[in-house]
Amino acid sequence: MTARPPLRHVVFFSAKDKADIPRIVAGLELLAGIPHSSVFEVRENTQSDALSSEVDVIVYAEFDSVEALAAYKADPLYEASIAAVRPLRDMRIAADF
Repeated sequence: MTARPPLRHVVFFSAKDKADIPRIVAGLELLAGIPHSSVFEVRENTQSDALSSEVDVIVYAEFDSVEALAAYKADPLYEASIAAVRPLRDMRIAADF
């Protein structure tokens, strides 16, 4: 069994208009410039699950502590990403574990 990171952060997004998915991905990729995560990925959902098609884009990040996640969310790039993505997205669901 591999060692788990102290905190995993996963956020699911759906687009109001599927044509905006590339713009959502680009807006979320701004978050990669924030230095507080040990792992950071933005991916478009492959939609390979026949029972679920609500999620269009996923953000996955790992943090060494709750404080690192808080610092990530306090970074100005986080606000820039929100400003770019919020008008384009419908659903946003976040989970930390």
